Amino acid sequence: MTARSAKKGGGASASVAFGLYRLAGIAIRPVMPLFLSWRVSKGKEDRARLGERYGRAGRERPAGRMVWIHAASVGETIAILPLIRKLRAEKLGVLLTTVTVTSAKIAAERLPPGAIHQFAPIDCKPWTEAFLAHWRPDLAIFVESEMWPQAVMSLDASGIPLVVANARMSDRSFKSWTRYRSVVEAMFSRVTLCLAQSARDGERFSALGAPRVVVTGNLKFDSPPLHAAPEAVAALTAAIGPRPAWMAASTHPGEDEIVADAHLRLAARHPGLLTVIVPRHPERGPDIAAALAARGLKVARRKLDEPLSPGVEIYVADTLGELGLFYRVVPVAFIGGSLVKHGGQNPIEPISLGAAALHGPHVHNFADVYAALDAMAEAPQPANDAASLADEVSRLLADEERRARVVRAAQGVLKPFTGAMAATWTALAPYLATDAASGRSLPPAKTP
Repeated sequence: MTARSAKKGGGASASVAFGLYRLAGIAIRPVMPLFLSWRVSKGKEDRARLGERYGRAGRERPAGRMVWIHAASVGETIAILPLIRKLRAEKLGVLLTTVTVTSAKIAAERLPPGAIHQFAPIDCKPWTEAFLAHWRPDLAIFVESEMWPQAVMSLDASGIPLVVANARMSDRSFKSWTRYRSVVEAMFSRVTLCLAQSARDGERFSALGAPRVVVTGNLKFDSPPLHAAPEAVAALTAAIGPRPAWMAASTHPGEDEIVADAHLRLAARHPGLLTVIVPRHPERGPDIAAALAARGLKVARRKLDEPLSPGVEIYVADTLGELGLFYRVVPVAFIGGSLVKHGGQNPIEPISLGAAALHGPHVHNFADVYAALDAMAEAPQPANDAASLADEVSRLLADEERRARVVRAAQGVLKPFTGAMAATWTALAPYLATDAASGRSLPPAKTP
């Protein structure tokens, strides 16, 4: 079934809702410059590239077929990079759009030659249509859960097939979407193909009107290990020395204080202990450091190049793109976003690099993976508070052989989850070779 042959959901209520959405877009246009200026002041926008947020391209469109890929932030960008590399190897043009400044930095460092990065246009009709008029993509791929109503409608009106790749839908998102079923069905019925991470995700996209769903698995399992320069690994290893060390990775607000409490409990059992905190959003580094220093802890910040001296108790690694470094050096990693109701961050990355992974009770973002990990014979218990977190970290730090067994078992558990890249490419192949809306071969290469 194709996007054009699928029955479009919605009806009168959906038409009214989309009309109101467009009116809201018109209403916000006069204040958007002020809003974006505020975001610039907070480090959330790139002042030099604000035009891209209004749909004004920062680059010329290259000749040939073009695939537009939209990923919201860092995690989605890293997950989709292998697909981008494969598209470029097939000589297809690739335009990657993201929303965050941090994801733009990742794109600048890791995109293959010939792939282009732009900031995504704000989901307002004039800006979205200006963006599409310039780039004229032959196929659009949105990553994970990114669904912007105006972009979806504009793509459909232009006859551009839309694929949602690595698609996932949390319990909370599904409940929210179902409150506006007629509007949601009108939007999801315009998705040409949904490539779901799991059967549960696929069922939810189908229930909301996606006409064609294929379960391909999670691309994050097929991503190469996070990068770290050998000299950086050697330097960090030397700086930590023989001290016992553990880390809290990708922490969210509300977790750093729990980690600090766990550190105080652990320090009595493991003299000289170093706790590394890597916040999910590096801009929180100064606040984390100040709050923990106010508790009497000796804190150093990596972004300021403060030395990791023997007296440092908490090392705040508030830099971008260095998780691969810390996972290689620090043997035990608590995965953040799981002590608060965020849903947990990616456990695949630390395990693949040899770190024993711990987590809290809130792991619905990777529910299947965490369930498999928790079923291991020697799996660490989920931590609910500072006391239980300290206990689990202590057991792993005290028993190197058990820690190695936990890591090997976890790596074995993850193997059956691989294969998403191959399945995704197979599912995409017809849309890369033909016009998915008509079944005809793609037109000759376009010129700017």
